[in-house]
Amino acid sequence: MHVLNLGILAHVDAGKTSLTERLLHSVGVIDEVGSVDDGNTRTDTLALERQRGITIKSAVVSFPLDDVTVNLIDTPGHPDFIAEVERVLGVLDGAVLVVSAVEGVQAQTRVLLRTLQRLRIPTLLFVNKIDRRGARTEEVLRAVSARLTPAVVPMGTATGPGTRAARFVPGLDPAAAVDVLTGHDDDLLAAYVEDTVTDTRLRAALRAQTRQALIHPVYLGSAITGAGVAALLSGIRDLLPPAGGDPDGPVSGTVFKVERGPAGEKIAYARMFSGTLRVRDRIPFGPDREDGRITAVSVFDRGTDARAEAVPAGRIAKLWGLADIRIGDALGEPRKAHEPFFAPPTLETVVVPGPGVPKPALHLALTQLAEQDPLIGLRHDEARQETSVSLYGEVQKEVIQATLADEYGLDVTFRETTPLCIERPVGTGAAVEFNQKDPNPFLATVGLRVDPAPVGSGVRFRLEVELGSMPYAFFKAVEDTVRETLGQGLSGWQVADCTVTMTHSGYSPRQSHAHQGFDKSMSSTGADFRGLTPLVLIEALRRAGTRVHEPMHRFRVEAPADTAGALLPALAGLGAVPRSTETRGDTCVLEGMVPAARVHAVEQRLPGLTRGEGVWESSFDHYAPVTHGSVPRRPRTDHNPLNRKEYLLNVTRRVGGRGGRD
Repeated sequence: MHVLNLGILAHVDAGKTSLTERLLHSVGVIDEVGSVDDGNTRTDTLALERQRGITIKSAVVSFPLDDVTVNLIDTPGHPDFIAEVERVLGVLDGAVLVVSAVEGVQAQTRVLLRTLQRLRIPTLLFVNKIDRRGARTEEVLRAVSARLTPAVVPMGTATGPGTRAARFVPGLDPAAAVDVLTGHDDDLLAAYVEDTVTDTRLRAALRAQTRQALIHPVYLGSAITGAGVAALLSGIRDLLPPAGGDPDGPVSGTVFKVERGPAGEKIAYARMFSGTLRVRDRIPFGPDREDGRITAVSVFDRGTDARAEAVPAGRIAKLWGLADIRIGDALGEPRKAHEPFFAPPTLETVVVPGPGVPKPALHLALTQLAEQDPLIGLRHDEARQETSVSLYGEVQKEVIQATLADEYGLDVTFRETTPLCIERPVGTGAAVEFNQKDPNPFLATVGLRVDPAPVGSGVRFRLEVELGSMPYAFFKAVEDTVRETLGQGLSGWQVADCTVTMTHSGYSPRQSHAHQGFDKSMSSTGADFRGLTPLVLIEALRRAGTRVHEPMHRFRVEAPADTAGALLPALAGLGAVPRSTETRGDTCVLEGMVPAARVHAVEQRLPGLTRGEGVWESSFDHYAPVTHGSVPRRPRTDHNPLNRKEYLLNVTRRVGGRGGRD
């Protein structure tokens, strides 16, 4: 039996979880269709998900579809939880992207399809809610073609849209299909010109191009009434590719979710790409490739999961026994690492414990939440005894607050949300400190040069010294410390897009006395290089200079044309800069840029400015230099290499010459 790992994705409220319920009911896995409003769906298991009617964590449920076992992964639709979607994308064989026939193409819909196309994940589109009042099937199909992708092939038509009697009538329009398919198939174009295209040839091309993620078949229907769902299931079975992987090959898998069981044990959700993982196997995992022993395996089948002795390539399983496992860890042979699919969080807030909440308990709870969502990005300030979390938006903050209250019994509030800025070097700077020369108290020579690099290139470390000039472990200590130190630049922000070159190196060889062991006071250790590197790097950064950049969102707003006169100055007052204005009949469309820090304020003001008719969408676009007000600074949580005296007190407990060493 083939396996297909299928993701269901959508903008929030498009009906993604309802569609999951309908699919499970249609194949006989559940007897009754659950309701998001009633809080009894199969995949929204968290109490908070049931209360709010939104998906927060991805969930896996399996069902048989003729000769295919489908592992269906329901993902969050709200953009604040895009990190959860990112983790799932890397384990999918195919996807269904849900679009609402009422709301149409929305902000998250566009972000998701762009990402699915970039990753070449075969994707079907399902236009949901054709039974709802206000359903605009033809208009939505035109919007899909204009705003998502023209590479769509309608698989039928809708009758009676906007009524409970709405139905999907399957039927491929050969002319429309050929128009799209011939763009990627010259032989099909030649056959079309010669009028020799058969239905079999057309469907073969449709299947092949869908599996190559070149085109996207579109179905219409209703998750509530079941209209169109049978046709969608046929498309999932016939058009999407089965999972690959050799069960007899080397073991290789990826962990995309981690949760804790009733006893606090970690449970890892993993997709196996190769080999077979068995109970009692020892498996290397994570960046440090430490070994862990699998104590139990559970595979998904017919709506639930059941214990098994092994999980082969292509399947998804729950694994027990890996105490230090983290999301994103590779099991066995690592696969090629991918660049992040989505933008990083652009906001940050400090978690404030309520009266009587012990700070150690709060820190432990936040650490466990970060295990399940690494992009929460905990940042602990020992001096101020404060913990910050990074965020995608205000809803995520509310969910963290509710989770801490419901699952840990911890009452917290938050400080005002602030943008997560970055720093970029504006010039070149170099610094060096030599071994056994004042004021260097470390047995190490480190010279570093910082150069600006192209936007988006990240941080690169390179050598201008011979690799054999000192032990490799010392070079590794310098590089690791460089990357760690760049987490807090001159203004306290992450330093991005630069090249750091090691220009000088030196060390004191291992010393020992007769009949005695290693003399640490006369021999360089990795600690010397880890201690000296931040001082040299910060000095080089100081000489290069850095500029703070704030995150900017690209926005698009549709509103009644007669509200533009009030909308434009209000947007400007909130820091938004419209780049284009277009009037389409009685609707105006504004596009431009807005600081991430002001997005929430704009969203709150928009209904009042547009009589509740404004439609806003925004997503991260780039970082721009801060040009207004004072340069934002972020409190440091390191030993503060900006202040040499303070730093040396923290690191070596002594100031000035070497004197002696800890």
